This record gives sequence, C-alpha cells and structure tokens, in this order.
Amino acid sequence: MVEKLMKVRRTIDIEIPGLGKRIRQAREADRRSLAEICRQIPMTTMNWYKIESEETKALPIETLQRIQDVLKVDFGINFYE
Repeated sequence: MVEKLMKVRRTIDIEIPGLGKRIRQAREADRRSLAEICRQIPMTTMNWYKIESEETKALPIETLQRIQDVLKVDFGINFYE
C-alpha cells in the first residue's frame, strides 16, 4: 500500500525596510524597459509601481524571487536566520 502524503503549510512574514527602494534601484540599473521586465515576471506595470512605492502590503516570496531572477540581483532576504 502506498502511503499518502499531506502537506503542512507555515506562513512567515518579515518586514524588510526599504525593499521597494532597492527594487527600484535594481530596475533603474537594468537597461530594459519596465514593460519588458514586467512581461518576463509576469506582472502589470501598475503592480510593479505599487511594489516600488511600498503600497503593496505583502509581497509573496515567489514574486520576489521572480523579480530577483529577472533583474539578476539578490536582495539577501532570508527567512531562516
């Protein structure tokens, strides 16, 4: 008999001061347009601006990872310190 697996989910929120500013600086250092960057993530430019201005209340880690991958940066966010 094959044993069934059950997932257990844990949610961790951490506050990162200035993350929106750091994301904006990384985007501005990139030669691509914002529209091109957003297509690769994918997300809307409106959502991107909300992240940069820190109007977004919580940024999913998956979205942050896609931003880092597309911009080829590492913001050093560690949930396991």
